[in-house]
Amino acid sequence: MSVLARVFEAAGLATVAVALVREHVERVRPPRALWVPFYFGFTLGRPDDPAFQHQVIAAALDLLSADAGPVLTDFPEDAGPIGMPQASQVASEATNGDGRRTPNAADELTALRPYYERWLEQRGRTAVGLTGIPQRRFRGVVRFLEAYAESDDADMDERPAGVSTLQFVRYCADDLKAFCYEARMMQRPNDAEPDVHRWFWGDTAVGALIDRITQRLNATGDAALQATAYGLSR
Repeated sequence: MSVLARVFEAAGLATVAVALVREHVERVRPPRALWVPFYFGFTLGRPDDPAFQHQVIAAALDLLSADAGPVLTDFPEDAGPIGMPQASQVASEATNGDGRRTPNAADELTALRPYYERWLEQRGRTAVGLTGIPQRRFRGVVRFLEAYAESDDADMDERPAGVSTLQFVRYCADDLKAFCYEARMMQRPNDAEPDVHRWFWGDTAVGALIDRITQRLNATGDAALQATAYGLSR
């Protein structure tokens, strides 16, 4: 989106991007962008709340009055309801000592695989693929993330040379999330979207593993690491 905005601007069309991943727009630097602190898929905030969504649209259009760019503005988090909660909130609410999580993330992926493969067979498309690692080798991805949850020294042979370890962690987490979400939607097709979010962050070992990495990165106090943690936990 940010790259397309620059192309359209070069052709004389004014653009405003609404961004869910701040580090992407910081790197690409589109002419005007509004960063929103919402869950992926909720670009304008909570569904069925047109008044709040109009606030987001108005904040984005206000950027057209900027004298020069690139402009990156944060939508205020205190402007009202902001959609789905963060992973840590969901995890603490859902588990709260009841011990429902599966202890082994790799075994969990193996158990979900038939549902994921049925999803792929029926839908013909998937959001899995950022890492380039086949899903039948995701046990190795889990081992890498488990190591990274403990130390920055963790690495994986499949990480491309031009991709930092931190960015590769993001790719791995996004692939595992997409795999689990698609498998769950095949397994429980009548579940509402909030149910799938709560299942993933509250009941799964994969969600718990990603949340461990999120907590470790947040605890560093490093702004760049915390930005990645924010992306991981949505």
